[in-house]
Amino acid sequence: MVRGVSPALETLLMPFERGEIAIPPRALFLGAEVHPAFEEWPQVTGWQPFKPLAVEWEQAGHGRVDTPAGTWPVVMLLPGKSRDEALAAFAKAYDLLENGGTLVVAMANLAGAQRFEKELERAAGKIVSLQKHKCRVFHAVKDGDWDAALLAEWRQLGALREVDGFTVEAGIFSADHIDPGSALLAEHLPKNLRGRVADLGAGWGFLSRMALEKNPDLKEVHLFEADARALDCARKNLTDPRCQFHWHDVATGLPDKFENVVMNPPFHSGQSTDIGLGRAFVRSAAASLRMGGRIFLVANRQLPYEAELDELGLVWRKPVEDATYKLLFAEKRLERTLLRSGYEGQAAETQRSRR
Repeated sequence: MVRGVSPALETLLMPFERGEIAIPPRALFLGAEVHPAFEEWPQVTGWQPFKPLAVEWEQAGHGRVDTPAGTWPVVMLLPGKSRDEALAAFAKAYDLLENGGTLVVAMANLAGAQRFEKELERAAGKIVSLQKHKCRVFHAVKDGDWDAALLAEWRQLGALREVDGFTVEAGIFSADHIDPGSALLAEHLPKNLRGRVADLGAGWGFLSRMALEKNPDLKEVHLFEADARALDCARKNLTDPRCQFHWHDVATGLPDKFENVVMNPPFHSGQSTDIGLGRAFVRSAAASLRMGGRIFLVANRQLPYEAELDELGLVWRKPVEDATYKLLFAEKRLERTLLRSGYEGQAAETQRSRR
């Protein structure tokens, strides 16, 4: 297995490596991820809504599309985690296949590979399956025998839907309910925010809308979100001209400065817990604050963001904590910044002037 490549992607390529499927003159890859083997393929075009992986794909020299179209002799698919998302992706892939083309799907066993293999078999009638790397790869040829009614049902699973007045889509974060952590933060957001707000990991726009409703005098709200599908939903949910939308990897930093930052940082990468991702969000938030700016953060109570806020020289408090979540409100103060920069005397004078 190639170092740094996901087991599901390694498994996806097995039918081509074994000669069961010929490498096509062109192929579409839904959920595209980079693999050295693709350097030898004539043409692989990728669709990848997650910004970090999309950047990697383009940097590897492959073509990328925002909206897949046309028909293809081979469509490869690494589905998402949710049932509705995966089944909708099966139907989308079918629609993008030429007649006689091949759909190739790979999933981790822990993500329900066997269950989804059986689902595809229900639609296609005949599939070929292999197992390795604790994953399954299964493929089927598009012919006239696929179950049209089942495919229509799966297409509908991928349609936009509504949750408490918000437009959402299967596969994005919190696609069937308002996240309770975000709801807790929204309840306790102050009503005296001014200037510009950055919503980090904005999803489909819940916190941004709540910030605007509680603070109608805000100048701008900038939504930063790595999932293009969630950001498209946010555009539908927030038509206020003060809102600006950025398909952006927050972990790489922010391009501007803000008076306020709101966020419910992610702490998962794929199936795994990744505390470093949340910490990167906190660092990006702190670096983007103007002097006197504030961070309003919600997190699972066991996540150690307090130490990160201390390390960054922010003054913070914990206004609310329950059995699951905690709120951390932090401020960038001049005296703490001076102390971190080694100007102890000036910091003391600034502190005395506050009294």
